[in-house]
Amino acid sequence: MAIATRKSLNLVHRPRRLRRTETIRNLVRETRVSPQSLIYPMFVCEGKGVRREIGSMPGVFNLSVDEAVKEAAAAGADGVPGVLLFGLPAHKDATGTSAFDPEAPVQSAVRAIKREVKHLLVITDVCLCEYTSHGHCGIMAGEEIVNDATVDQLVRVAMSHAAAGADIVAPSDMMDGRVGAIRRALDEGGFEQVAIMSYAAKYCSAFYGPFREAADSTPAFGDRRGYQLDPANVREALRECELDVAEGADVLMIKPALPNLDVIRAVRERFDLPVAAYNVSGEYSMIRAAAERGWLDGERAALEVLTSIRRAGADIVITYFARQAARLLERGLGGR
Repeated sequence: MAIATRKSLNLVHRPRRLRRTETIRNLVRETRVSPQSLIYPMFVCEGKGVRREIGSMPGVFNLSVDEAVKEAAAAGADGVPGVLLFGLPAHKDATGTSAFDPEAPVQSAVRAIKREVKHLLVITDVCLCEYTSHGHCGIMAGEEIVNDATVDQLVRVAMSHAAAGADIVAPSDMMDGRVGAIRRALDEGGFEQVAIMSYAAKYCSAFYGPFREAADSTPAFGDRRGYQLDPANVREALRECELDVAEGADVLMIKPALPNLDVIRAVRERFDLPVAAYNVSGEYSMIRAAAERGWLDGERAALEVLTSIRRAGADIVITYFARQAARLLERGLGGR
């Protein structure tokens, strides 16, 4: 008896059968975005009753502590499990000393959010760029950043955040050895339960522009190419991740996300730790600007971007779209 072949049966491949209805598409969808995978970044400033929209980031605000608590509570109500806090101090100096002031905006916001929104995860950015008068991420000698002295300062910042009640500290400076130094200090100081989300592969990127307006952190001279990664390199990013794993990082972050989807995939395949990716300010603002001009559907574009970041391998996506995306996903619009 002859065995039937595809040719003899004249079969036609029809992959569209599995795209025919929304129910079928949902059933076979490979990558899913959920509110539980999103983290919402927030900018906390001095004062009271401050809710000041950032010109280059429509819908994003500089918030005083009282307003930050309200925004954090609203994010939690939307289903977003955590926030990432950045601070905007009233005082800046050459070494960023206000970064570890226990009454600074971030430390005050951590305490207030933990008191009022107990279930919410609070992550804090550990860096000096918002706190230095020159806008660089560390202590300078002339126009060169001093690595080890900066690490010492970052340890003080991380410890102050942990003392305020932060669940996770996230060093974003790209200094050598800072993860290990922070891990040792946290463990020796009784904060062994505080996790480290390392900005392990932070590239020197044009997509940070709106953030620098939001945080008033544009360098007064030079740039950050001497300590942030060259966008042309992926092997260097993997080496940075390897070092941070060895030093005790709990989560590895890649930033920015969209230009580095291949890096996210490479890190996901190489390491077993959770992988985070930061959908940064420029990525957010270009979608908002195009949507405001009617050039694209902003909601669909945002969800498509978040899906691509998840598809690349990110377990966690830090995004200014977090609240909006969570509401859209609740309405079942994630697969449009």
